[in-house]
Amino acid sequence: MSVSPGITPESPTNSLDLPENLEPDNPLWRFALKVWQDPGAQKNCLALQQQGWSVTRILCAGWLALDGKSYTGIEDATVTEWRDRVTGALRAARKWLPKANADCSALREGIAGLELEAERIELALAWHWLTYKPPEDSNMQGCDKLIRNNLEAAAPLPGSIRNAAPQLNALASTLANFPKGEPRP
Repeated sequence: MSVSPGITPESPTNSLDLPENLEPDNPLWRFALKVWQDPGAQKNCLALQQQGWSVTRILCAGWLALDGKSYTGIEDATVTEWRDRVTGALRAARKWLPKANADCSALREGIAGLELEAERIELALAWHWLTYKPPEDSNMQGCDKLIRNNLEAAAPLPGSIRNAAPQLNALASTLANFPKGEPRP
């Protein structure tokens, strides 16, 4: 193995710098777990993911809306980089493996577990950023409108909202009836 001068195999040059005080078990993660227990919310989040949406962005948007906070869609670069390099890479590897091949089932399941842990770290990064730079209270009248606006702010592209209307409507309805739960940042 050839190594460039000054670079050892033990110290990669492209690793992410993560905060030292990351809290993987935080209120945002616990909210995500509760939302995921709702079969309709899970189905709609996965349908949106198939359209290029980030489930973690959707969950952040919904979580903030329930606390009367606006979600702008702007996130820290570390969150985006983690999603692209880690969570997305694991998801792509899992999807690439054939579902019907019994020889790959253990590998698929293992990668799915790692993907879930990557999403947990991604939400911990989002939580860290939201506590470091708390969002402002919304000046919108009505929780339903705030939920819908926040979900739309989670869109990967402005044009993707129209195609996602059925899923967004269903998620907004689910979130509007969701219990408040833990305090938010």
